[in-house]
Amino acid sequence: MSSDQEHLRETDTEDRFDFKKEEAAAFKADQGLTEETIRLISEDKDEPEWMLKRRLRALNLWQEMPMPTDWPGQPDLSEVDVNEIVPYIRPDVDVRAGVDDWEELPEDIKDTFDKLGIPEAEKNALSGVGAQYESEVVYQNMQERWEEKGVIFCNMDEAVQEHEDLVREYFMTKCVPPSDNKFAALHGAIWSGGSFVYVPEDVTVEMPVQAYFRMNSEGMGQFEHTLIIAEPNSEVHYIEGCSAPKYSAFNLHSGGVEVIVKENAHVQYSTVQNWSKNTYNLNTKRAIAEKDATMEWISGSMGSKATMLYPSTILKGPGATDNHITIAFAGEGQNIDTGAKVYHNAPDTKSTIESKSISKDGGRTNYRGLVHIADGAQNSSTSVECDALMFDNESTSDTMPYMEINESTVNVAHEATVGKIGDEDVFYLQSRGLDDDDAKQMIVSGFIEPITEELPIEYAVELNRLVELEMEGSLG
Repeated sequence: MSSDQEHLRETDTEDRFDFKKEEAAAFKADQGLTEETIRLISEDKDEPEWMLKRRLRALNLWQEMPMPTDWPGQPDLSEVDVNEIVPYIRPDVDVRAGVDDWEELPEDIKDTFDKLGIPEAEKNALSGVGAQYESEVVYQNMQERWEEKGVIFCNMDEAVQEHEDLVREYFMTKCVPPSDNKFAALHGAIWSGGSFVYVPEDVTVEMPVQAYFRMNSEGMGQFEHTLIIAEPNSEVHYIEGCSAPKYSAFNLHSGGVEVIVKENAHVQYSTVQNWSKNTYNLNTKRAIAEKDATMEWISGSMGSKATMLYPSTILKGPGATDNHITIAFAGEGQNIDTGAKVYHNAPDTKSTIESKSISKDGGRTNYRGLVHIADGAQNSSTSVECDALMFDNESTSDTMPYMEINESTVNVAHEATVGKIGDEDVFYLQSRGLDDDDAKQMIVSGFIEPITEELPIEYAVELNRLVELEMEGSLG
């Protein structure tokens, strides 16, 4: 282990996330969402006319669609007022020049990502790294050996310019149309930054690629877009990290993710999100899996005031497989509403959903899911498992599965458990020399282990540490 890695592991995790820099913007939009704002942003990015038209269409949909307010037990979104949000901040760095040397970044931005451990991770465990600060990707790099095989990993703004045909075909057309929901429409109007990943046929990217999204300024919105295209017989693991420091005013994160998994391809999408407790996290993520393709979602969500996150997969081709794994943690004043949606639209498709949630100090977690098996999707199978752990009588956890089964020759299973940390379990561990806090942390670590073992070791360690800090009430 290098000295830099030793220093990073010794650095307090709370200090690594809970810091902010003085705002330094080259371009900052006014608060709110208007046609004039959209046109100014599109002009600042020098976008083609077709992208501006898509933004304006999404803006019209956003203005027409009502806020989602009638879902049972959903988080309170009454505080979410886009008129109070700054939708676009371009940091003071020449990102359009394609910065691929870490040392070329301004010192304050470089220091932010240094503290988060991004450059060290790139050196040791990643095929490529993208780092977004506010509304723009400020750093992007890909190992040469993957570029030589035709792998593309760049920011979405660059992709619009350099890979226009692919982006025009797939951007919010097949996976997540702006008409899907109000926040998808908002995202389509104001998106900025994010990642574009393209893996050619028969190419396996053996090391993960990572993108990290950091909100620094108070009262802003971050709307990055991720588009992943995996051609037949290809494989890639994309990892996403997100964080924001503590704020006194609310911030909004409304990202969009689209994944195209072609025949016999395999994509794993992992995300560990640690927002501040004044952040509303309202994302739309979807994949389309073709014949014999495999899509895996692994999500850890904590820190925000409210989260509504339901990654979905359309199993379009026979033999396609989808696996969802989710961890949610809610403390005082937090409502973390997560789940998954799977659409079995072809025969012999398979899906599994595993959800783990933890709530304490009056926090609320909820699994909200949908499994749809279409008429004609014979021999499909699905398994849903939801486990909830509560620390006290004030905390709540709900499970709201919804299944639409329109085919008789299928296999469907659902299991849900809800429980509190037992006094006898804590007492047993205390009798082995652990204090009360350490005993509870060990129980929680064991509870989430089936999920953390699916992550690369650096992310598993980080997720466990973030859960510990949530238990201590130290985050957000």
